[in-house]
Amino acid sequence: MNIDWSDLRTELAEWQARGLRLPVWWRDDDAVAPTPALSRLTKLSARTSMPVHLAVVPRPATPDLAAFVADNAPLIPVVHGWAHENHALPDAKKSEFGTAVPRARHDIQLAISTARDLFGTRLAPMFVPPWNRIAPDLYPDLVSAGFDMVSTFTPRKTAQPVPYLTQINTHLDPIDWRGTRGQIAPDIVIAGLVARLRDRRTGDADASEPLGLLTHHLVHTEDVWDFTAQFIEEISQGPVDLFRADHRPQ
Repeated sequence: MNIDWSDLRTELAEWQARGLRLPVWWRDDDAVAPTPALSRLTKLSARTSMPVHLAVVPRPATPDLAAFVADNAPLIPVVHGWAHENHALPDAKKSEFGTAVPRARHDIQLAISTARDLFGTRLAPMFVPPWNRIAPDLYPDLVSAGFDMVSTFTPRKTAQPVPYLTQINTHLDPIDWRGTRGQIAPDIVIAGLVARLRDRRTGDADASEPLGLLTHHLVHTEDVWDFTAQFIEEISQGPVDLFRADHRPQ
């Protein structure tokens, strides 16, 4: 796929000229078992030297996935809800943790204990709620369970929504979820990204939050794979610092 990255290159050059650094990270959702798509994701991560935070759904996750992660250093497992089941009311947007009910609090505990059994010390204590939605009233429960990071989508409103919990969101998703479920037109994605980076550079947005790429390896089309690979290669040419959730955020 022929993509024009010139506007992104120009913006990254502005960052470089001003001595600015851009923290960057990568999250991929919905892993439960080894698949050809997961192998492809892992190879892309290794080839580009960008670690991928693999958001694993604990309840259906298999021992084979744990073994696969153990054998592949580029993968950083994080916790993706409990069962990825929708518990929202019929007229509400999908969510598994959209309300602070006893079931949700119990499932948070189950999620981290199961994930620790699977991944041991490889597990990073980040909670990724399915559909990127979580009731803020559950944040203290995340901390009590042992999480120190939470990740959703779109720029964070605050770096620390409650004491001892850091918000590290994602910001760029190449998939057209409401339409074709394929690749969004690259020029649209890049224009939005450049505008976001400009706001960070000029002080109109939080420049300290790591810029997050969000992917879903199980549903990628070839165009999405291609865009993802090109984006990682392009952003890596800029003045970037790779964020890892298995290293504590500052």
